[in-house]
Amino acid sequence: MIEHRIAADPRPPRRPASARLRLVRAVSLFAALALLTACATRQESVLRPVSAAAADTSRVDILAVTTRQAAQDPGLLYSGERGDAISFDSIEVSIPSDRNRRAGEIQWPAQAEANPEREFAVLGVRKAQSERQMLDWFRRNRNAKRQALIFVHGFNNTYADAVFRLAQLKHDAGITAAPILFTWPSRANVFDYLYDKESTTYSRSALEDLIIEASKSPDVGEITILAHSMGTWLAMEALRGVAMRKGSIPTKVDNVVLASPDIDVDVFRRQMIEMGAKRPHFTIFTSTSDKALEVSRWLSGGVNRVGGADPAPYADAIKQLGITVIDTSASNSNDALGHNAFADSPEIIALLGRRLSGQSLQSDPADLASRVQAIAAGSVNLAGSATRMATKLPMAAVSRPGINMLGEQPFGMQARIIDGRISY
Repeated sequence: MIEHRIAADPRPPRRPASARLRLVRAVSLFAALALLTACATRQESVLRPVSAAAADTSRVDILAVTTRQAAQDPGLLYSGERGDAISFDSIEVSIPSDRNRRAGEIQWPAQAEANPEREFAVLGVRKAQSERQMLDWFRRNRNAKRQALIFVHGFNNTYADAVFRLAQLKHDAGITAAPILFTWPSRANVFDYLYDKESTTYSRSALEDLIIEASKSPDVGEITILAHSMGTWLAMEALRGVAMRKGSIPTKVDNVVLASPDIDVDVFRRQMIEMGAKRPHFTIFTSTSDKALEVSRWLSGGVNRVGGADPAPYADAIKQLGITVIDTSASNSNDALGHNAFADSPEIIALLGRRLSGQSLQSDPADLASRVQAIAAGSVNLAGSATRMATKLPMAAVSRPGINMLGEQPFGMQARIIDGRISY
C-alpha cells in the first residue's frame, strides 16, 4: 500500500517562538506590507458590456461558474457573498492589441465604461440557464482535442478579477482549451481571510459537481485543472471528493497544475492518497524563495508548504506519487515575495500554455524542467506577473483603522490575514 511507503515530513519539529520574537516578526510583516503597498483604489464595476468594440483586439469567451451571490449592480454581476445556487454565465472579454499592452498584465479599466483599445472590456454577458446552452458554448469554444481548462482562483479576488485573469492567461499563454472559470465567494478584503477560507469549503461540492458533469459529457475529451494559492486547496479537496463519490477520479481529468500551493505537505500527501491509485498527472510550481509561503510555514508550526518546499527531501514521495515539480527558485522575478516567480517570464507562460492546450506535462518533465530553468536564468522581467491572480495591496490594508482592527485579533489570525493579502 502506498500509505506505508510515504514518510512524514523529514524536517525536525520547530521550537515555538517566544512572544517577544513573534511580536518582532509581526512588526516585520507590517513593515513588509507597507513597503509593498502602492496600488490606488480602482474602479470595480467594470463588467457592464461596452457600447462598441474596438478593431484589432482579441476576444476570449469564458464560461463562468460561481457559488457567489448575484449583485444588484450589473457592472459587478456577483458579489463576494455566498449564493444559494450555482450560477452560469458566458462572458466575452476584449483584450487590447499587443501594441497597447505588455504580456502578463491586465489593463484594468480606469472608468466603469472601459476603453477597449487600451483596456480589458466586456463585450457581452449571457446567462446560461440550461445544459443545452452550456453545451453550445463548449462546442463553440472547444479545440480539436475537445479540451476544457477549469481555472480556480485564489484568495482576495473579486468576480471581475477572476474573469479578467483567466482571459489574460488564455490570451498570453496561447491556451486553446475551452476556458471555464470556477469562482468562489471571496470578499476581496484583507480582513476577510478566514471568510474566504471557509468559502472554499462552502464551494467544494459545487466544484466536484462541475468536474463530474464535465467528465460525463461525450463532447468533452480532456480536462485540465489549473489552480493558484488558496484555490489549490479547494481543487485538491474537490478532486478527493470526486474520487470518494465515484470510486476514482474520471480518466478525462488527466492534468492538474498547482501554482504556488499553500497547502501543508502532510495534508497534501493525505489528499493524494485518498484520491486513490488512479490519479491525474500533477505538476507543481514551487520556489524556496517564496517569502509568503515561508511565513505561512512558520505560522503553521514549521510544517512545509507544498509550494515553498525544497523538493529534494521529498524525492521518494514525489516519485511514488507521480508528481512533476518545477522549481522556479532561481528565476528572476519582479515579485518581491517570490510568490509568482514561475510566471514572470513570457517564455515560461507560453511553454505552460502549450502543455495545457496540447501534450500533458507528464510527456517530458525532465526536458520541461531544464527548459524552465534555462529560460529563468535569462528571463525577461515584466511589470506584472502573468498568473498572479490579481494581487492587490491597497493602502487601506495598513491604515490606522486596519492596524487597530488587527490589534484586536489573536496574533495567529493577524499574520495569516497579512500573509493572505501579500501572498495571493
